[in-house]
Amino acid sequence: MADTQPLRIALAGLGTVGAGVIRLLEANGPLITRRAGRRIEVVAVSARDRAKDRGVDISGFDWVDDPVALAEHDRADIVVELIGGSDGPAVALARETLKNGKGFVTANKAMIAHHGLELAEAAEAASVPLKFEAAVAGGIPVIKGLREGAAANEIARVYGVLNGTCNFILSKMESEGRDFAEVLGQAQALGYAEADPSFDIDGVDAAHKLSILASLAFGTRPAFDQVAVHGVRHVIAADIAEAASLGYRIRLVGIAEAGANGLFQRVHPHLVPLDHPLAHVTGSLNAVVAEGNFVGRLFFEGAGAGDGPTASAVVADLIDIARGEFGPAFAMPAASLADDPRADTGDRRGRAYLRFTVADKVGVLAEIAAAMRDAGVSIESLMQRGAMADGSVIVAIVTHEGPERAVAQALEKLRGSPSLAGEPVWMHILG
Repeated sequence: MADTQPLRIALAGLGTVGAGVIRLLEANGPLITRRAGRRIEVVAVSARDRAKDRGVDISGFDWVDDPVALAEHDRADIVVELIGGSDGPAVALARETLKNGKGFVTANKAMIAHHGLELAEAAEAASVPLKFEAAVAGGIPVIKGLREGAAANEIARVYGVLNGTCNFILSKMESEGRDFAEVLGQAQALGYAEADPSFDIDGVDAAHKLSILASLAFGTRPAFDQVAVHGVRHVIAADIAEAASLGYRIRLVGIAEAGANGLFQRVHPHLVPLDHPLAHVTGSLNAVVAEGNFVGRLFFEGAGAGDGPTASAVVADLIDIARGEFGPAFAMPAASLADDPRADTGDRRGRAYLRFTVADKVGVLAEIAAAMRDAGVSIESLMQRGAMADGSVIVAIVTHEGPERAVAQALEKLRGSPSLAGEPVWMHILG
C-alpha cells in the first residue's frame, strides 16, 4: 500500500527560490497532493535573517538558526538545500543529511559539480534519494529527460545555451548593436546579472551545469576540473555584426562528447548557424540539445532561472520522492561511472572565427596570412573593417574545416607581434 503520511520537508535558504517553493506548495497544494499520492509539507526552515519579509508566511514552521542542524530535525523526512555555494554550509548540510538517512534535494549546481560523486555514493549507501533537477536549466526537465526519458540511448553529444545572463547580454548586443559593457550594466540593473557577474560572464556557471549533463549523458564521473572554460567578456559589437553578415549568431555554448580518446567538455562562445535551433534561443532562456542513437535529437528549451521555474523543478523532485520514484543520482550506480581522461582537443576538426585588432599599416594582413599558411590553416574568408577610434582596424577570418591544433599554432606564431593591438579572439563555429 502506498505511503499516505505527508512527506515532511526541512528547507534551508529562503531567498527567491526558497520562498518560491513555499508559494508553489501553497498555490498548487491540492494538485500536488493528487499527483504525489500524499501531501508535501514544510515543517522547518533556516535562513540568515528570521525577521526579513519574504512575502510568505513562515510562522507555522520550526525556525532553525544553523542550517546544518536541519539534517537532524526529528520531523523532517527530506532536506531541501537552496543556500548555494560549492562548499561551506551547503555541502556540510548535504553530508550530514545523507549520513542521517534523510533524502536530499538541491538546486546547487556548483556543489553537485564539485562534490556530486561523493554525495551520490553517500546517498546510495544510505538508500535515500539525492535529486538536483533544479541545478541545471531551472524549470526545464532536462535531467529527468536524460536520466529517464533517454535512458535506453547512447548519447553522442550534449550541448546547449546554459547561462541566461550571458544569453541576455548577447541577445541585447545582437538586437540593439550595443557593446558588452553597456549591456552588462543593463543586465545588472534588471537583476539578470549579479553585482559581481564573473561566475556568469566568465563561463563558470555554465561549466558547472555542463559537467553535470556530461555525467548523466555519458555515464562518467562529474569532472568539472576538465571543462575548458572561456566566457564572453571579449565579445564586441563588431563580432556580433560580423557573425550576422556571415549568417550566424553568437551564443555561449557548452558542449560535451565522450569518445575513444576521453571526455571532451568545453564552454566557449560559438558562431551558431541561423538554421540551428540554438540560434533562436534569446533573452534569458536556456536550451539543451542531446543526440541519442535511437531517439535522435532532443531539444529542451525554457526559463533557466527565476523563482517560479526553479521552484517548479525542486517540487517536481519532491513529488518523485513522495511517490517512491528515485534511482541513482547520475542514472547509474556511482561505482559504474567511468573515470574518463580529458580528451586532447588538438585533433578535433572544425571551422573557426578569428578576430584580430591590428595596427593600420602595410604588411599586417600578409603577416597574419603567413602565420595561417605555415600552421596549415586554410582561410575561407577574410574581412577587414575600417579604423576604430584609436586608429586600429579589425580583421576577421573564417577558416575552412581543420584540426584545432593548427589554429592554436597559428595564433602562437602571432603572439607578441607588434602588429597586433590586442589578444586575438577565437570562436568556434558550431557544426
